[in-house]
Amino acid sequence: MKKTFQTEIEIAAPAERVWTIMADVDRWHEWTPSIREVRRLGGAPLAVGARALIRQPGFPPALWTVTALVPGERFSWVSVVPGLRVTGHHSVVAMPDGCRATLGIEIEGLFGGLWARLTRAITERYIGYEAEGLKARSLDAAYRHGGLPGKR
Repeated sequence: MKKTFQTEIEIAAPAERVWTIMADVDRWHEWTPSIREVRRLGGAPLAVGARALIRQPGFPPALWTVTALVPGERFSWVSVVPGLRVTGHHSVVAMPDGCRATLGIEIEGLFGGLWARLTRAITERYIGYEAEGLKARSLDAAYRHGGLPGKR
C-alpha cells in the first residue's frame, strides 16, 4: 500500500529563483520549522546518488538518497528502513505570473500504512510549513542567494 501526501503552491517569483532555494537543501532549516538540519554527506552537490542526513522535530534522523534530478525542475529522494520506504518529491513549474511548486511524500512498505496513519497530522503540517516557507523565502526581496553548494 502506498500513501501520498502532497501540496501545491503558486509563487509569484521566477521558477529559477524558487528552484535555487528548493535545491539548496542545506538551508532549509532557515525557512521551515519542519527541518532542524540537512547535512549533505561527502560534500557532494545535489545529484543522483547524493545522500543527506535530515533531522526533523518529532522524527528520528533519516538518511535520504537522491534518486532523480532534473536541474531547474525537480528532484526526488528516498529514505529506507526495514519495512518502510519514504520518497520525497519536489518540483517547480514555470507559469505566466511566477511558478507552481509541488511538494509531496509517498509512504510505502510493510509498515507504510501504519506509519502513514500514525504520522498523518505531522506530515501534512510539515508539508504545509515547507510550502509556505519556500514561498516566503522566494518572495523575500532582501534574500540574496549565493548559488548552490558546490557551485559557488
